[in-house]
Amino acid sequence: MTLAWHIPGQGSQSVGMAKDVLAASAAARDVFERADKALSETATAPQPLSRLILEGPEEVLMLTANAQPALVATSCALLAALRERAPDLPPPVLTAGHSLGEYTALVAAGALSLEDAVRLVHIRGRAMQDAVPPGVGAMSAVMGVAADRLAALCDQAAEGEIVAPANFNAPGQIVVAGHAGAVARLGALASAEKGARVIALKVSAPFHCGLMAPAAGVVASELERVDLRAPSIPVVANVDAAPNSEAARAKELLIRQIDGPVRWEETVRFLASSGVTHALEIGPGKVLAGLVKRIAKDIKVLSVGDCASIDAAQAFVADACQT
Repeated sequence: MTLAWHIPGQGSQSVGMAKDVLAASAAARDVFERADKALSETATAPQPLSRLILEGPEEVLMLTANAQPALVATSCALLAALRERAPDLPPPVLTAGHSLGEYTALVAAGALSLEDAVRLVHIRGRAMQDAVPPGVGAMSAVMGVAADRLAALCDQAAEGEIVAPANFNAPGQIVVAGHAGAVARLGALASAEKGARVIALKVSAPFHCGLMAPAAGVVASELERVDLRAPSIPVVANVDAAPNSEAARAKELLIRQIDGPVRWEETVRFLASSGVTHALEIGPGKVLAGLVKRIAKDIKVLSVGDCASIDAAQAFVADACQT
């Protein structure tokens, strides 16, 4: 078996995501009902989450504290529908989630309950939003600059502030985060590099950098109260691109990823070196499929976000089993 599961992170959300799956699958509806109930005990959570996902408004869904539990619930619902439709679906050899997606990967691996996951990421999202006042931080995507060169430019641009790589997404595509002034200075330096391009991102906070340290503290406190078990499927972590099957280490890795960079390119390369030839991207959108194509072209990816792709997954996995 050479199959892996990939779970997308924040940015893949949209109003109405997985709507047809919810209409068709009792298992998916059960996931949404459980997520609604789990968040109904949280005074600051939307009421209910499922209505926000299906009906919006978009500006409320996009808020970090809402988008994060919405994505976890949706990806878990899609996985439940897939398992319902294909009860004999073999498990993957590895699973990995991009940033927020690591929580869903842990749910899929039996390490974390759905209820704890949606509560945790709601708190995580709120803490990340609150860690930096509006306008103080920023993020930009930098294309066409090698990682070591970009690190040197970040050092040059810092001038006593924070700016650092936050997402190593694919070759020549790295997102930086930090203080708004430092990110702007980095953007100017990077733009002067031959063949480089810089795009300022519309984000609510500078994720995965040192400015997120207060949020990491909040998540660490919350994780102390959570029963996190050993994953039954190794989860390749964001911060070190290495597989983990230990409960205690899973908690440590979730804390470290708050203010540490997402090493997605290394993660995909590890999967490829482990013999993975096929992957299911379980969640809305096709962002990870596009990144994998740039990193390891030999890995075939099927994005599972609606009824048609759930039906296609059975043949896709059968092909993986024969490879």
